[in-house]
Amino acid sequence: MTTDGTARQQGTGQQGTGERGTGERGPAAGKLTPYVAPLPVPPVLRPASDDVLRETEIALRPAWVRLHPQLPPTLMWGYDGQVPGPTIEVRRGQRVRIAWTNRIPKESEYPVTSVEVPRRDPDVAPATTEPGRQGVEPNKDVAALPAWSVTHLHGAQTGGGNDGWADNAVGFGDAQLSEYPNDHPAVQWWYHDHAMNITRWNVMAGLYGTYLVRDDEEDALHLPRGEREIPLLLADRNLDTDEDGRLNGRLLHKTVVVQPRNPETGKPVSLPFTGPYTTVNGRIWPYADVDDAWYRFRLVNASNARIYDLVLVDEDGDPVPGIVHQIGSDGGLLPRPVPVFDDALPTLTAAPAERFDLLVDFRGLAGRRLRLVNKGRNRRPGVPDPEGDVRYPAVLEFRVRESCEPDTFELPEVLSGSFRRLTHAVEHGHRLVVLTPPATKGAGGHPEMWEMEEMEDAGPIQVPTDGIIQITGPDGVTRTYRRTARTFNDALGYTVAEGSHEQWSFLNLAPIVHPMHIHLADFQLLGRDAYDVSGFDPAVGGTRGPLRYDAGTPIAPAPNELGHKDVYRVPGSQMLRIMGRFDGAYGRFMYHCHLLEHEDMGMMRPFVVMPPEALKFDHGGAHGGHGEGHTG
Repeated sequence: MTTDGTARQQGTGQQGTGERGTGERGPAAGKLTPYVAPLPVPPVLRPASDDVLRETEIALRPAWVRLHPQLPPTLMWGYDGQVPGPTIEVRRGQRVRIAWTNRIPKESEYPVTSVEVPRRDPDVAPATTEPGRQGVEPNKDVAALPAWSVTHLHGAQTGGGNDGWADNAVGFGDAQLSEYPNDHPAVQWWYHDHAMNITRWNVMAGLYGTYLVRDDEEDALHLPRGEREIPLLLADRNLDTDEDGRLNGRLLHKTVVVQPRNPETGKPVSLPFTGPYTTVNGRIWPYADVDDAWYRFRLVNASNARIYDLVLVDEDGDPVPGIVHQIGSDGGLLPRPVPVFDDALPTLTAAPAERFDLLVDFRGLAGRRLRLVNKGRNRRPGVPDPEGDVRYPAVLEFRVRESCEPDTFELPEVLSGSFRRLTHAVEHGHRLVVLTPPATKGAGGHPEMWEMEEMEDAGPIQVPTDGIIQITGPDGVTRTYRRTARTFNDALGYTVAEGSHEQWSFLNLAPIVHPMHIHLADFQLLGRDAYDVSGFDPAVGGTRGPLRYDAGTPIAPAPNELGHKDVYRVPGSQMLRIMGRFDGAYGRFMYHCHLLEHEDMGMMRPFVVMPPEALKFDHGGAHGGHGEGHTG
């Protein structure tokens, strides 16, 4: 591969050095000034433009990164020693082989300090959004972690041996060799650590970057390119403080304990991490100088668990409608542009791992400053909302300057002529996955994913029974399901024939939103349905009465989630129905909640894709027959 310059941040670099910090002292907590540092832009790595398989090494290295000019350098780990890692750019069909090599020396200091703090009064702002450890001693087991990492190219269609299986992480000096066919329409994927049990800390340490696939259909749109196409990788962070209460730049994974000692495990139970500071391309609250022209922003939420509600506001804090259009999502171009920040889509809701391909029209705005902010639950955009988990709403400021030449780009009315809508007319199998509350029997205080199998000829069943769930669907029929798996290490449940279509349905019985990600396949949304889930009894681990479809609460899909996606938000009391095709690769893959704390705590399950000819000789397992998990 060749590299396209060093990291750009309006003319200067953001590459880490790996050298020791300077001993500088940071400001008092809460005194960081927003919008004083330019936005860094990661360098671009491109393979040579021929048909030869290209192999390159991307090394994981320690780096000292300046998250904000007022902070001392922060120890992090980065791909090629940069946070985020370089943007990898390929053409469709260019097969690339990457040696993800661990160059983080043994005995290296782990970059993340982890603490769990006691829960406070629920009416008081969450402690996770405050800097500092509150006198709590760091978790010594986290401090002792080695540099053990495996890289997953999120969204890619590649064989299971190249996908970044969580157990197959490597240590210092070893390489994970992965091959990517890149036979996919133009898309933004992203790569990140996926090591078993510790993904939440490794990603927080800085192990993430973005990956672009180009094709002729995208080229024909003549979208903004070069300096006017910019990746925006959002990630929230917290920082530790010294004995004087001043920010010391140290990464802090701070979570709130909701159960001091779970009776089943004897361990404390905590909520997923959300932090006070938003970084964009590794910098806290930067600014970007832009021309009064069209720009393309490739946005990904690389946070552990924070779900952003983004709004674009002006200098007075008023929303700016009419200039932002979403043209693509996780799986590539949308059929048509979708206006953002209008009545139909007043905020851009971004869960961890979701991607958004955005066009922004800055024409006619020379001399203006626009701000991308995170809206809290209780306040108007741009206003701090500590009780709503948004202590500091700042994300990114755009400073619009006058350009020398007018921009003649016109927004296309149709983006992807190759897009085809999936319907129930496609021959397909069914899967049903139930997302359970943390207090469920046997769950150890954490939410779980239950793979369910319909009991078509079950006969009389005693209800409630652990692992038995009854559901009354839109057709009025009550069906009974039994749990077949609940933890990652339970026996393999799902075996899929390569090339087949499947409908996956996720029913969430808890109030928390789970962003669900399925490796390998692109999906399309079939629908979202409201359910009355009060019949589920966590103490028993089953239903006392059927979970009932709520016809009186219709849920319209958001206009920007009607393309191809691989991450879907599943709110509580809702059934998400999606359909996708498992094609292009064989092997063992995973699906999981992309709240990294949930993933690490067991909300992850394997599945296998094999040739349909070989599947005929399989010894058992759930093969996705049409009757299994039938939910409409």
